[in-house]
Amino acid sequence: MKKKSYSRHHAAGNRRPIVGEPGQPDFGRDLMREQLAHQAARLMAENGITDYAYAKRKAARQLGAPDTHHLPSNQEVEEALRSFRALFQHEEHPIVLNDLRQQALETMKLLTPFHPFLTGSVLDGTAGQHSDINLVIYSDDAKSVMMFLLKHKVEFENGEWRMQLMGRQQILPSFTLASTNGTPIHIAVLPENARHSGSRKTDTHADVAAVEALLETAL
Repeated sequence: MKKKSYSRHHAAGNRRPIVGEPGQPDFGRDLMREQLAHQAARLMAENGITDYAYAKRKAARQLGAPDTHHLPSNQEVEEALRSFRALFQHEEHPIVLNDLRQQALETMKLLTPFHPFLTGSVLDGTAGQHSDINLVIYSDDAKSVMMFLLKHKVEFENGEWRMQLMGRQQILPSFTLASTNGTPIHIAVLPENARHSGSRKTDTHADVAAVEALLETAL
């Protein structure tokens, strides 16, 4: 019996479209997740919200999806926040960010004996007018930090800071004080051995010299 032969050649116009190609819908995208990320970013930028979880929940309610399972990650909201500020706050945001970094630097210089590092939104560039400043310092004796602040007549409040440190969740002593402009500055006190653990990354922790460099490049 003679076998039938089948042609493997197709006309170019009959080629099956590939998802993701220009002009073709990308069914792998989660549009609700993207919308929630951008809405949460807008709320943070315009309303001064600094809590990512709260911003995402409020965005979900505003978009009529309070029970959604499509909530974006903090990183996705952060990326959307960067885009929003670049598009709609490109003039005022650099000024606000520089002012916050300058306030952080002043406090870091005061805390030089404790090897301070700037962390959080003021470092990564997503901070806004209503953002707090986050610092970490290193000491095995939180009382010595308190005495140092008292000696320099700095008003502060005691507190605690939960942090993932050296592979486990820890509760660390912290102090909150106000900058010369009234911005809250939160200072977490980490043990000395954490300073030498190699867990710090340059993109998440900046010492005095690194903050000074950020300010110089912004001029």
